[in-house]
Amino acid sequence: MSNSSISERMDRLPITRPHRIAIFALAFAYFFELADLNTFAFAAPGVMQAWHIAVGSVALITSASFGGMFLGAVSAGWLADSIGRKRALIVTVLCYALFSLLNAASWDVASLATFRFLTGVGLSGMTVTANTYVSEFFPANVRGKYMGRIMTVGLIGIPATAWFARTFVPMAPWGWRTVFVWGSLGLFALILIARMKESPRWLLRRNREAQALQIVEELEALAASRPASAPATSVHVRREPIDYGRRVPLARLFEPAERNRTFILLLVWIFQTLGFYGFVAWVPTLLVKHGFSVVHSLTYASLIAVCNPLGAIAASYLVERFERRWFIAVTGVLIAAFGLGFGLSFHPAAIVVFGALVMLSIQAMAVALYTYTPEMFPTDVRSTGMGLTYGVGRLANVLGPFVVSALFVAHGYGSVFVYIAACWLAVSAVVALFGTSTTGRSLEVLHGSAAGTQEAVR
Repeated sequence: MSNSSISERMDRLPITRPHRIAIFALAFAYFFELADLNTFAFAAPGVMQAWHIAVGSVALITSASFGGMFLGAVSAGWLADSIGRKRALIVTVLCYALFSLLNAASWDVASLATFRFLTGVGLSGMTVTANTYVSEFFPANVRGKYMGRIMTVGLIGIPATAWFARTFVPMAPWGWRTVFVWGSLGLFALILIARMKESPRWLLRRNREAQALQIVEELEALAASRPASAPATSVHVRREPIDYGRRVPLARLFEPAERNRTFILLLVWIFQTLGFYGFVAWVPTLLVKHGFSVVHSLTYASLIAVCNPLGAIAASYLVERFERRWFIAVTGVLIAAFGLGFGLSFHPAAIVVFGALVMLSIQAMAVALYTYTPEMFPTDVRSTGMGLTYGVGRLANVLGPFVVSALFVAHGYGSVFVYIAACWLAVSAVVALFGTSTTGRSLEVLHGSAAGTQEAVR
């Protein structure tokens, strides 16, 4: 049985109990991953007050987290391609949850920065591994739909963390520590992750065809689409030409068969991250600088933030209806237009409306890119490719705040939104001109496994 046969059988399946277990496990893990990603932002005022530290120390701790995210994305991508998607999920969730708990025990800036760095390793590592798993385990025609549903639950973690912090941080000088304890509750996702199935596609590519076929047959039996005992054709498994001893080095992504997709996605994630954090991280500060009070600025930002999960749930219905490549391209143009509208607005209602439209579109784009990126790589380097491109995007944001600050000082408020719009237009242009159409297509067909070629379908 060939790799394409496994793919066809998996893509014919309806959603079964193992799929639902994966949905609940990943949604739970994402909820606290996104909560944990934002814990320091909400704990920082309490930390500053308790330790009497300057804004520069807060910036140092924040930068440490992004440094860890780069390392985590790249290393977890390699790890998941080496030891499997399920094991890598366990390692990365354990990493972010335990180090989040240690954040609560921090005693000075250096210790907190160190723990935030290590927490960041787990946070981005979990994202990379989870996205890869969804792309491989779910049928081709619903990959994007369920990525959207999982992300919707996860994004609720952001406002939930904001309310948790608002309740507990003011209670005592140590109240900020409870926010990190909250972030560590992702540890309980391991109970569900332990019940997940390994990706049959990964198993087959690692020369473990008997286990891959056993899982597929179990899924088929649960779906009542065929008897649990499959025909004897399963003995003829075609092994993909992989050097199993190589352990998937990063250099594999720059070999002729993969380098075009690698460079495309590097550009996409660099501009996406600069555009995303250029807006999300700076809106409250820029509104204050634009003349609004702190109270009004935070009120507008809170109203806009409510749209985080709404954008993801909208994408779960749309991302399979339209070709993903063009969905990303069009959404990038919309984000640029709405962002410029936000930057040119002075009336509170217009600010909230345009801000809400930006946030809806940004999270819809996130669902599409989280689905699209792992689709663009073959199985043996799928997680490594996702990790490298996602991680480099995070690394690029080390420079992003300096660009925003310099533009604001030199050219004023409006120039920042022109820069943000340019980033999103760059994402649209790269995907539209050089991207690959993937919606509803088997991963093996996309990468030519059935035909014995590595050329993706355009």
